Amino acid sequence: MKTPDILEVTFKVVAALEKLKIRYYIGGSLASSAFGVARSTLDVDIVAEMNLDQAADLESLLKNEFYVDADTITRAIEQKSSFNLIHLETMFKIDVFTLKQEPFSQQAFSRRAEKPVSEDSAQKLYFPTPEDIILIKLDWYRCAGEALTQQWKDVLGVLKVQGARLDLNYLKLWAKKLRIMDLLQKALEEAGMAE
Repeated sequence: MKTPDILEVTFKVVAALEKLKIRYYIGGSLASSAFGVARSTLDVDIVAEMNLDQAADLESLLKNEFYVDADTITRAIEQKSSFNLIHLETMFKIDVFTLKQEPFSQQAFSRRAEKPVSEDSAQKLYFPTPEDIILIKLDWYRCAGEALTQQWKDVLGVLKVQGARLDLNYLKLWAKKLRIMDLLQKALEEAGMAE
């Protein structure tokens, strides 16, 4: 029997979320790979809009294949933080971030769209827009003291692949609000997109 890959594991979690009518999007390196330069990963980030009464149901749906704990999920929902799901067979980790109430998080979530995970797959997942992926990753990069070089490479990959399709006005508007305009400008220059 073939070992499931990270996408198969992700689809198992997404199926549970959808069964519980929990809206989500896929973030992190899987999102930047979908819109930029692909890279391998052993974990997946999901942003989910959850309420407290869904914690036990999610545990119930996933407990046969994942390490999952309803109390940890409940705390994450209450604190607007994150919890882990670990696939027992492969040890792949899914980090689930509960949706924050601040304006940019809400904006990015409202713009999410369903798209195929790859050109050769009919299976679809919800992703943030390429612009929002760039902003999220630049914000992470700034919050980590500009030390996460992989985040920076992911941003450049999305910029180079998406190019003229990107809404630069939207990017600049939110980069100013998030206080990362200097990073956006630097990334645009490195990607050969400076005006």
